[in-house]
Amino acid sequence: MKRVMCIPNYSEGRDLKKVEKITECFRAKENIKLIDYQPDADHNRLVVEVIGEPEAVIDAVLESVKVATEVIDMSKHKGAHPRMGAVDVVPFVPVTECTTEECVEYAKRVGKAIGDMGIPVYLYEDAASTPARKNLAKVRKGQYEGFFDKIKEDEWKPDFGPQEMNEKSGATAVAARFHLVAFNVNLDTPNLEIADKIAKTVRHIGGGLRFVKAIGLELEEKGQTQVSMNLVNFEKTAIYQALEMVKSEAKRYGVTVVNTELIGLLPLQALVDSAAYYMQIDGLKQEQVLETLLIEEWYKWHLKQIYK
Repeated sequence: MKRVMCIPNYSEGRDLKKVEKITECFRAKENIKLIDYQPDADHNRLVVEVIGEPEAVIDAVLESVKVATEVIDMSKHKGAHPRMGAVDVVPFVPVTECTTEECVEYAKRVGKAIGDMGIPVYLYEDAASTPARKNLAKVRKGQYEGFFDKIKEDEWKPDFGPQEMNEKSGATAVAARFHLVAFNVNLDTPNLEIADKIAKTVRHIGGGLRFVKAIGLELEEKGQTQVSMNLVNFEKTAIYQALEMVKSEAKRYGVTVVNTELIGLLPLQALVDSAAYYMQIDGLKQEQVLETLLIEEWYKWHLKQIYK
């Protein structure tokens, strides 16, 4: 059965009533499952992960966009994470019997529908209309505040919607992409300059790891800072490689890692790769994880029940 994952990000992580209104759009719906949602007060951001049949996912996402643009006012938004809209990003990821090309079409459909709501929309990653828009960081540069001028430039005419910033809802970026791992490393220093320097060294654009995007963020409530990373291809740049590089750079500044955070889901293979590295297991495979075999046996039994 065709399955697609969508990971919409909303610019609200503090008002839990608003968070519930948004996530309610994904609950108790046919052919779609709300896998996870994580509001973050420091980032003032909500990350939702849903999986299901494409049409059901698209309908639920658009319903959530309507709710989010009603309850979120970007002119009053403050948070550590970069953002340009109430519904900041809407990436689609192929799961089963679904291709990246199909996800590109889903992204375009959703982008057009959001644009018809009067919100400027930019396509990025595999759905990008030009090479310059493939990188989200480049698209989002200037953030909400800077977009009022940026959007007027011919180079940054939206793919859908008006060429005018929506003061209340901002702008939205929609994509099709490979499964991204959102992995954060928290440091025992309130000095944002140190986190920024480490992030610049680790990320690809600064000469670091090829498939890592990173920024330094302040965690004001904890008195810490964070190297917030997106691993855009965990098969080619593993989680443990990113973590070890952050730890190595942190030592240069006399800083240690407090803990790490995983935002949303990640493929089992990403965990297996890191377990093999830290436990020094040669040739560790997914099949050696007990639960993997149990899930496979359950799936076989389930199919037998369906086709009796």
